[in-house]
Amino acid sequence: MTYTDSTSGSPPPSSELAAPAPASASAPVPAPAPAPGDRRRWFALAIVMTAAFMDLVDVTIVNIAIPTIQRDEGASFSQIQWITAGYALAFAAGLITGGRLGDIHGRKRIFLLGVGGFTLASALCGLAVNPEMLVVSRILQGATASLMVPQVLSIVHATFPAHERGKVFGLFGAIVGLGAVSGPLLGALLTEWNLFGLEWRPIFLINLPVGIAALILGRRFISESKAPRALKLDLVGVGLVTLGLLMLLYPLTRGRELGWPLWGHLMMAGALVVLAVLVAYERGKGARDGSPLIELSLFRVKSFAAGIAVQTVFGIGLGIFFLVWTLYMQVGLGWTALRAGLTGVPFSIAVSVAAGLSVQLLVPRFGRKVLQAGALVMAVGVLLYIWESERYGMGISSWQMALPLVVMGIGMGLIVAPLTDAVLSEVPHAHAGSASGLINTVQQMGNALGLGLVSVVFFGVIDERLTRGEVGPAFADGFQHALGWVAAVMGLIFLLMFALPKRPAQHVDGTEVPAGPEPVRGDVAAEDRERRSSCPETAEDREPQFVP
Repeated sequence: MTYTDSTSGSPPPSSELAAPAPASASAPVPAPAPAPGDRRRWFALAIVMTAAFMDLVDVTIVNIAIPTIQRDEGASFSQIQWITAGYALAFAAGLITGGRLGDIHGRKRIFLLGVGGFTLASALCGLAVNPEMLVVSRILQGATASLMVPQVLSIVHATFPAHERGKVFGLFGAIVGLGAVSGPLLGALLTEWNLFGLEWRPIFLINLPVGIAALILGRRFISESKAPRALKLDLVGVGLVTLGLLMLLYPLTRGRELGWPLWGHLMMAGALVVLAVLVAYERGKGARDGSPLIELSLFRVKSFAAGIAVQTVFGIGLGIFFLVWTLYMQVGLGWTALRAGLTGVPFSIAVSVAAGLSVQLLVPRFGRKVLQAGALVMAVGVLLYIWESERYGMGISSWQMALPLVVMGIGMGLIVAPLTDAVLSEVPHAHAGSASGLINTVQQMGNALGLGLVSVVFFGVIDERLTRGEVGPAFADGFQHALGWVAAVMGLIFLLMFALPKRPAQHVDGTEVPAGPEPVRGDVAAEDRERRSSCPETAEDREPQFVP
């Protein structure tokens, strides 16, 4: 995960859109932040950082344990896909709604509700008696994370004065980086240690004491806050998005095992119809009350539309790579979870280092070329990995994987940190919150779609050889084939990036998007212009955006 600070040019989150709510909506006044001398705010910071760390680690910790879960529980290939994709889909579907719930009902209240639900879902995951229960529990975990995560930086913003936020966000970035590196290792260690004979279950049960402590301390130390102008919920939009993606993902994950039945093809075609209905509904809702789930007018900004495509396709590539990579090392090569986790350390370090350099030094000087170079470098790393896997075969070692992983990590780091700002550079500031929330959502949805496509690009390749008992060679061939798709994805991303601004700049200060055939939000845009002219936004009014 990464974060961006809107006080230095990045946008406010989806929870703080510039457009006002309709007159019928409630407009609660935020609670005052703790006084500068109040030490409680640092306890509050530790609590929300712990929750963010818990969410990030939970995503990466599961990947390394997937082969062990499959072996111990007898899960099918489609079920292990849903253990990861179900979380990503539920998280994506609820992100924007979770932010709006915090604005309306109080960020502390929704945060604690999310933490409690996440802790309960973690317990259900750890106590799952079969793969079906684990899949359902993971979906619940993703849904509750979508309540918890959007509140994190909103609470930080409401708790700390502007002059302290730079130090806070620096600390926050360090915690996020630590989570990215430590998650796979922690998952590998907990799986290898087999604590109390529980095998893989401690990767979920470890959340229980952390979540309970966060609940108890959060009730005492976190101050409540609400948005002065909260948008209405768009539950119909959430339902349509979720239904459309389910109709696409379910046949993808189950179709191979069932022989690609006719109903699967019809369901995937029906998903396109549902998404078309979603577009029509969102257009109507935007005209009625100015609070759609998806701000369609944003897509008239060429760089934003291309950036959304980049985020989606990038998520697909990452979804394919990480699941296939884990299965290749542990099932194909027969490595332990600990060895697989240690093998990935150079990749994580390379991502962190390159991300810092890209934001601080490279992008300010070279602009869009840095992101495009990242896509090409990552593609080179993927191709190098394919070559080494084919050359060394089943005898490949961890140190032989280090070079392609470092190259891939550098490429990924050059992309992930500056991409959000590049996508948002030409978006009017009044719509920046809506845009940033949509970016986060589509990245998670792309990840879920990539996990679904593993059935086609990986499992579909290894079936024939698995029937002959050639497990290792089958997984090696499938790994190389899947990485070929990832390399193609990087090439597509490189081309899409030509539509991004050459040099990401400060957000457009107006409220209009480029002229199109339809007005922006109907009368809401006019109301927004009037509000901004009478009460312009200052740097202290903006909030940072937490980007999962």
